[in-house]
Amino acid sequence: EAEGEAGQPLSFFSETAPTSAYSSPARSLGDTGITPLSPSHIVNDADTNVSEQQTFLVVVAIDFGTTSSGYAYSFTKEPECIHVMRRWEGGDPGVSNQKTPTTILLTPERKFHSFGYAARDFYHDLDPNEAKQWLYLEKFKMKLHTTGDLTMDTDLTAANGKKVKALEIFAYALQYFKEQALKELSDQGGSEFENSDVRWVITVPAIWKQPAKQFMRQAAYQAGLASPENAEQLIIALEPEAASIYCRKLRLHQMIELSSKAAVNGYSSGDTVGAGFAQAKEHIRRNRQSRTFLVENVIGEIWSELEEGDKYVVVDSGGGTVDLTVHQIRLPEGHLKELYKATGGPYGSLGVDYEFEKLLCKIFGEDFIEQFKIKRPAAWVDLMIAFESRKRAAAPDRTNPLNITLPFSFIDYYKKFRGHSVEHALRKSNVDFVKWSSQGMLRMSPDAMNALFKPTIDSIIEHLRDLFQKPEVSTVKFLFLVGGFAEAPLLQQAVQAAFGDKCRIIIPQDVGLTILKGAVLFGLDPAVIKVRRSPLTYGVGVLNRYVEGKHPPEKLLVKDGTRWCTDVFDKFISADQSVALGELVKRSYTPAKPSQLVIVINIYSSECDDVSFITDPGVKKCGTLRLDLTGTSGTAVPARREIQTLMQFGDTEIKATAVDIATAKSVKVGIDFLNY
Repeated sequence: EAEGEAGQPLSFFSETAPTSAYSSPARSLGDTGITPLSPSHIVNDADTNVSEQQTFLVVVAIDFGTTSSGYAYSFTKEPECIHVMRRWEGGDPGVSNQKTPTTILLTPERKFHSFGYAARDFYHDLDPNEAKQWLYLEKFKMKLHTTGDLTMDTDLTAANGKKVKALEIFAYALQYFKEQALKELSDQGGSEFENSDVRWVITVPAIWKQPAKQFMRQAAYQAGLASPENAEQLIIALEPEAASIYCRKLRLHQMIELSSKAAVNGYSSGDTVGAGFAQAKEHIRRNRQSRTFLVENVIGEIWSELEEGDKYVVVDSGGGTVDLTVHQIRLPEGHLKELYKATGGPYGSLGVDYEFEKLLCKIFGEDFIEQFKIKRPAAWVDLMIAFESRKRAAAPDRTNPLNITLPFSFIDYYKKFRGHSVEHALRKSNVDFVKWSSQGMLRMSPDAMNALFKPTIDSIIEHLRDLFQKPEVSTVKFLFLVGGFAEAPLLQQAVQAAFGDKCRIIIPQDVGLTILKGAVLFGLDPAVIKVRRSPLTYGVGVLNRYVEGKHPPEKLLVKDGTRWCTDVFDKFISADQSVALGELVKRSYTPAKPSQLVIVINIYSSECDDVSFITDPGVKKCGTLRLDLTGTSGTAVPARREIQTLMQFGDTEIKATAVDIATAKSVKVGIDFLNY
């Protein structure tokens, strides 16, 4: 199998003559010295990690969101109680502040100053000239999704235009949550809580690539949540998976049903959205003071209607991304199996903010908006906060206009910049539906507001439509709509209109906290998701015996009389292949020279599953596997060393272990998707 099918037309290689270094990565490296000895797949059902998990006293999950973040925790002694963090100081009117904005403020010396509402309020109160020196960052998580070549050195840009290292900012934010959580745990327990008592869970979108997950892990190490030596202390959880785990526990009074397929709680679907939410908000308001959430150790009513093999979709719509995951129930334990690789894209509620910004550019000119953002960064933040609270008031049946207060410095700066008034700009811009009200506000008709939502919601619906076309997804029973953006009635209505007749649409009441609570449950029992799908095909480049007529002649390499074919793609796992938890891919490698102490193997990936050579179109080098043999050999080095590597693809991150067969000693091994 490892040989791959040859015989492709030569035209693939015509851009680069066979002699160029590129055409054969193997040749340019001299002898790669790796020949695969025994490709094999092992399914390892024994849960090897069980013994290690008993040592943590508490699981703390951090939902590090694009627009807002929070943490929740549960003591391993009483896993049915999930505690949501303390209320934040300085919340916004009209926005529930179970979470705090993902905003961070650094001093002019680039030291951490504050996070969340505190960062926003402090920044806001600075004198405008002083504010220019301070570094204020918001919505920076999206950078990890949108950066194609993410590294430890990737930069972020603060509101004043200055650049900072992304890793530093993520580490500061995680460190802030670590300190807040440990302080709260200590206050509550009456004794100092140590970091070593905590198992940390950080949630990330399922559609994130390996480098972004590794980046988050590195930031957590830098923040002191865990360390490479004690990597199990930190679990990276996938957001829609966490939501899925939580949705299993939902009782009828904890959710709202939108679909036309059934009536729930005595409401017909027509009044569910309005009445159900009013009821839900009241329920949440009453429970908010306690902040402790009881997860009954039962399967929720909705869930009890699901049978073995039933499928459901989790649509996790947050600030930055929308993540779609299809799960299937495996009884008796109710384990979950991912049926189709996670899909989605950058269609979070941020899209609505971008549309608002585009609208402002249309009215006041792009040149002015760009200048205003840099010259009056705090006022710009103010304007976006004002927009945020009005954005939450948008609804399909709204008839009265939405007023957005323009900061005084906006009106003032515009007059200086253009020489005429804001009102004049609105009159001469031919933007319908947006008027100037005499109280100094932008008055938007409901249609104008709905138009800002349209591109983002259309993208989500279109993505779901594509997903429903897939044979694996055709018979979905439920659609769970979760994440902060799921609170938007416009999105709810669009999903209901498009899919209400295909499946039952369920929204948990505390929809913004679904992922947080599910992540705690995941930290208490990470083995609940038994099967995942690999998003990409992964493999390495190897030398195989050259087969005349099968392998292309330009791949021939003759060494010591043996004819080798270079650049053969040795596949570990295929795109969309299902991988069980604990399933291992085993490969053996030999060093080129017996004295060689480090073997570095390049890992390649592709979105296609039929890959023969690492030079095929669409194959990218995506990481390295590093085997460090120092300290494994005794005095006598065997003539031929065999290093056996075991790679695990069934977890949320790719992991590897390796053994020196001759000495049965573990070999230090690392997979690196960031610094290769």
